[in-house]
Amino acid sequence: MENSSRILVPIAAVIVGGLFYLGGVAMQTHAVRDSQEISHDNLAQISVSGEGKVYVSPDIAQLSFGVQTGRVATAKDAMAKLATAMNAVLTTAKQQGIDEKDITTENLWLSPAFDYDQGKQIPRGYEANQSLSVKVRDLDKIGDILNAVTAAGANQSGGVNFTLDKPEKAQADARAQAIKQAEAKAKELAAQLGVKLGKLRGFAENGGYNPPIMMRNMKAEMSMDAGNAAPSVPVPSGQQEVVTSVTLSYDIE
Repeated sequence: MENSSRILVPIAAVIVGGLFYLGGVAMQTHAVRDSQEISHDNLAQISVSGEGKVYVSPDIAQLSFGVQTGRVATAKDAMAKLATAMNAVLTTAKQQGIDEKDITTENLWLSPAFDYDQGKQIPRGYEANQSLSVKVRDLDKIGDILNAVTAAGANQSGGVNFTLDKPEKAQADARAQAIKQAEAKAKELAAQLGVKLGKLRGFAENGGYNPPIMMRNMKAEMSMDAGNAAPSVPVPSGQQEVVTSVTLSYDIE
């Protein structure tokens, strides 16, 4: 009986060990098979970028101007003074050919005014202010419009912003340039690598139209005596830059 026990134990160990060994071979083979499938499914690719840039003349000017009352005795007086001046400014702007839909209020406020004496707050009445954003579609009239609204009572201005009313055409032209440049890069790179371009697998676009803002402090120009005529202020518009970049990804063979 003792001899039989000694023989059975090693046999059992061999059987169990063999199962572990076979299982290991099976798992290793399965892992190799998965690796080959992944490598087969993920084809090599190249990615290239291109940039397109076009210059266009702006066709819209955004003007910002308004009225500040200065200090008056009461809140009611401040608002009444503001209303009188702004009605005159709005009427004048419309007479200059500005459509009502192109006039928007940017800011409107009424605030108490104070002086300070030895740390004490002394009430000095009220101040009111209203500023407008006005879209001008005839750029040749910018100077005349500014002079006219100044004469009508506008005494504050934030500046001029030139922009494009419909930038989509310029964006499409810039995109076409960027794609053409990227395609040329892809062909050149493929030739240098000794491979052939396959299917287009990816496309991404960045950039677009971000109009620059040209701000001018026109407060001094607009504080002239309303009774005196003044020559039109020259306001050159320059050109707008529209830039777009694209990235193309191709399979390679």
